[in-house]
Amino acid sequence: MTTHPKPTKKRFHILTLIFVSVIINYMDRSNISIAAFALSDELGITTVQMGLIFSAFAWTYTALQIPGGIFVDVVKPRILYTFILALWSLATLVQGFVNSFFSLLGLRASIGVFEAPSYPCNNRIVTSWFPESERASAIAIYTSGQFVGLAFLMPVMMAIQNYLGWRGLFFVSGSVGLFWALIWYLFYRDPGSHKKVNQAELDHIAEGGGLIDGNARKDEKSTFKWSDLKEAFIHRKLWGIYLGQFCLGSLFIFFLTWFPTYLVKYRGLDFIKSGFLASIPFLAAFAGVLLSGFFSDFLKRKGYSNAIARKIPVLCGMLLSTAIIGANYTNNTSLIIFFLTVAFFGNGLASIAWVFVSLMAPKHLIGLIGGVFNFCGGLSAIVIPVVIGALVSEGDFRPALFLIGALALVGFLSYVFVVGKVERIEVKNL
Repeated sequence: MTTHPKPTKKRFHILTLIFVSVIINYMDRSNISIAAFALSDELGITTVQMGLIFSAFAWTYTALQIPGGIFVDVVKPRILYTFILALWSLATLVQGFVNSFFSLLGLRASIGVFEAPSYPCNNRIVTSWFPESERASAIAIYTSGQFVGLAFLMPVMMAIQNYLGWRGLFFVSGSVGLFWALIWYLFYRDPGSHKKVNQAELDHIAEGGGLIDGNARKDEKSTFKWSDLKEAFIHRKLWGIYLGQFCLGSLFIFFLTWFPTYLVKYRGLDFIKSGFLASIPFLAAFAGVLLSGFFSDFLKRKGYSNAIARKIPVLCGMLLSTAIIGANYTNNTSLIIFFLTVAFFGNGLASIAWVFVSLMAPKHLIGLIGGVFNFCGGLSAIVIPVVIGALVSEGDFRPALFLIGALALVGFLSYVFVVGKVERIEVKNL
């Protein structure tokens, strides 16, 4: 009697590498918000200048999503991720030496440049390493890293700054990333070249729709063509997920930027209490994204179509996100936090939307489509903070919450009516 070897589980080791990389990614995005007060006082940076420093990352990060996606399609993840991780970590570390507004502005912009390919690369790796039946869970796990970074690392980074100063915070943050870049290079491999992956696991991935040979066209060296860029914009389905990602990002960026100000300035909470309460929605989002991924894959394993298994968590999340409007109709602090927590939980549920890139993008353009998708999400980081600032200039925050809630509804409608059937787009004449 012959026995078949059990599939190895190396894909979950790879997922761990991505998860930690996402935590470091968001640590290096958010450490400036912790250092801001101390460094602005020491360097004489005005509030207007600090606003520009905050936005510098989003401008370059968003602008380079499409070029970053192109790089993902033509450069192997082992090399690309090591390179960008080392460079954004070095830029983070060097912030500890700055003595002027312009040097800090340039370094923040450079971090956006080097982080730009990271999420398209994450998606490509998961598409290569995981069958469709496990992909939403994998995406949920690594996406949850951003909420871990925001909810749990804030106290850690505050403690580091308390002991080592704001310069020490940047030194430590950058050093962690440089060390992790080395770990990535040593341990990451694509499925087909990983020596510890057995054939049973490769078969499991490939039979389930995983692209174990990467995204490149068969029998052809992977190169960018201008016709590829056209493909990213001519399909209605893709516009549906692009619009949905902008709407999803709008709520997320509210919590990333205006949320503490909303609690302290517009709801009258003291700073210490607001810091504690602010962590609750982030924890809810963390729970939401994990629940979404595992529930989606559960439905998929039960035989439900992608239209049900993948869309239901995203649609439910978008609807729950509209709950943010409820905060406009109460002055009770507990109820305000409740409505915001429900909304951000919904945002977490909808955060597996990256799975639609894996399922719908042409196989050789997953990086490019992921870049456009993340570009649209990144636009919210540029547009929404400015629009909210204009809306609340008269001292009333209610119009801003109405805007966020309305955009969540638009995202829901986009997935229902614009995305339509979830299926891979086939490109002719490859």
